[in-house]
Amino acid sequence: MNPGRLQGRVAIITGGARGIGKAIAFKIVQEGALVSLLDILGDLVAQTAEELRAIGGKALGLKADVRQKEKVGQAVQRTLDHFGRMDILVNNAGIVQPALLEDVKEEDWEAVVNTNLKGTLICTRAVLPTMKKNRYGKIINIGSRSSLGKELRTVYSATKAGLIGMTRTWALELAPHNINVNYVGPGPIATELFKASNPEDSPKTRALVNGIPLKRMGEPEDVANLVSFLASDESSFITGQAIFICGGLTVGIAHY
Repeated sequence: MNPGRLQGRVAIITGGARGIGKAIAFKIVQEGALVSLLDILGDLVAQTAEELRAIGGKALGLKADVRQKEKVGQAVQRTLDHFGRMDILVNNAGIVQPALLEDVKEEDWEAVVNTNLKGTLICTRAVLPTMKKNRYGKIINIGSRSSLGKELRTVYSATKAGLIGMTRTWALELAPHNINVNYVGPGPIATELFKASNPEDSPKTRALVNGIPLKRMGEPEDVANLVSFLASDESSFITGQAIFICGGLTVGIAHY
């Protein structure tokens, strides 16, 4: 593994077993970071960690539910015990329960809010003592372009918009401790889960791509490249920002 801009840094990535979280893990490992992956999918997160080790990386795969404070605390402690430090937190774990406004179920509201907002709060609070002690930290919250509005996303968009407010507030509170906090809002990203339900040649997918100013889907690696930059010292003067990575959808007329 060649030295990179994250050489020796230790990162925790929630929801790191697959999709965007997995792409972020591979990118920052290639940049020299050591990673601890947290995911509710125990077997899959262990497999992803093994894949990272197979390319020369150092990785832990830990089963943990971000909604459970005790489990998250144990995972953070295992990371510290194993790697000796903790520098970067990527709050990537999240769920969505699509529904029209009148069809939103109370239990879906609770599940999405507890994962996307409460889970992010729990994980961030768990790493703060170490970051404050070391006077160093990079916190990247993975949101969504849906925070700006999208059909069938009443609850999801509310949580991702709320995450922007949390990001900006935490950036102010944590700046005196040399901790940067930023928000990344992906638009349409061609993860395996997305492609499984949206075939590339389907009319729905073609219409979606045609509505993107850059005329292509985003790849998980596109998001990973931005996260890697925000996790590095090259972004040391950037904090409290919401950066959308969506092929231009935030300035176009299309809706995603």
